[in-house]
Amino acid sequence: MKSYKYLLLAAIAGIFFMITAPKANAQVSVAVGVEPVCPYGYYDYAPYSCAPYGYYGAEWFSGGVFIGVGPWFHGPAEFHGHVNNRFDPSHGYHGPVPHPGDRPEPNKRVDKVAHFKGNEVRDGRGHVTDNKKH
Repeated sequence: MKSYKYLLLAAIAGIFFMITAPKANAQVSVAVGVEPVCPYGYYDYAPYSCAPYGYYGAEWFSGGVFIGVGPWFHGPAEFHGHVNNRFDPSHGYHGPVPHPGDRPEPNKRVDKVAHFKGNEVRDGRGHVTDNKKH
């Protein structure tokens, strides 16, 4: 009889501790810093350097403002836009690029890139997508 009393007290204590135990919420965050301020957008991979005029097509801009890529993407979920990867250093480009904070040149409009030659379609998260679908 004494053993049942101790078992009952242990069960009650266990229930009490389960009810009052604090809940641990798992939280994962990745700090990537602030969005680069570049006149013609920035590449979709770290270190997120400024991209030159002609890398992004007009669909990457809304009202003359870059919609972002990677962790700062502000476009629609199913977005796909053209890029000219010949202007990408990971594809061998070594030409001039603007620096963060540079102003766009007045004759280089982002809403209509003169002679744009997009050769790749990407989503806003840095993934190459099927050119034939878009």
